[in-house]
Amino acid sequence: MKTYKPFKSGKVREVYEADDSIIMVATDRISAFDHILKNKITDKGAILTQMSRFWFDFTSDIIPNHMLSVDNADMPEYFQQEEFQGNSMKCKKLHMIPMECIVRGYITGSGWESYKENGTICGIELPAGLQESEKLPEPIFTPSTKAELGDHDENVSLEQGAKVLEKEFPGHGQEYAEKIRDYTIAIYKKCAEYALTKGIIIADTKFEFGVDEDGNIVLGDEVLTPDSSRFWPLAGYEKGKSQPSYDKQFVRDWLKANPDSDYQLPQDIIDKTIAKYKEAYELLTGKEFSR
Repeated sequence: MKTYKPFKSGKVREVYEADDSIIMVATDRISAFDHILKNKITDKGAILTQMSRFWFDFTSDIIPNHMLSVDNADMPEYFQQEEFQGNSMKCKKLHMIPMECIVRGYITGSGWESYKENGTICGIELPAGLQESEKLPEPIFTPSTKAELGDHDENVSLEQGAKVLEKEFPGHGQEYAEKIRDYTIAIYKKCAEYALTKGIIIADTKFEFGVDEDGNIVLGDEVLTPDSSRFWPLAGYEKGKSQPSYDKQFVRDWLKANPDSDYQLPQDIIDKTIAKYKEAYELLTGKEFSR
């Protein structure tokens, strides 16, 4: 009989160790402003899992990934309960690379604030005269080191990142840093071009990579979900202003407007949020969402 044990618990995900693999469970919890909200967003975990599955398949010609199965029958008996249907992924064990691999194709968010201040994003000089939400001449790689829980991730240059990786993977720091940069850009370009044909702009996103037992770099974690990316509708896009997005912006906006809410959401905000997640999934995959 296969065994399992809790391995890691995050704000919205639970990770279990199961013999020679891991089980990643995307829960229906939602977080905002570093708080886990009291409400759950029904089907959110399943949508994120199924969207990652789509992108893992879509990018498998560029890089191998850690996905083994999303069929609960392939998992220990515990994960065959109803609560795990559709939101669980059996994955290869990897030695994770301690870096958030962020790629930006458009200028927005903290990148826009930095650019207004000094014409750079994470130390990378950009052309003068760019407007908010404008497409960059080429996507840029702006990695950050992964901080301990409660601390903030730190933006680093490729050279600084290589030194961090050298400590984790002696003799491979520079090699791995350059490879994950190249993989990050290649994956983003392919997926962003595809998403445009489906009416979605991928403004930016982040990836995580690991190293398998043979020393190969493998794509891991989640991929191109509304939780790890900025998705904008192509219809109505116009540079020079902020854009509506397919994510938990309804939640953030409501919490800002209701500071005494004690992180309890009204039902209409929950409904609007899950509708946006489903809309993004169905546009990108061409499939109606089903657990």
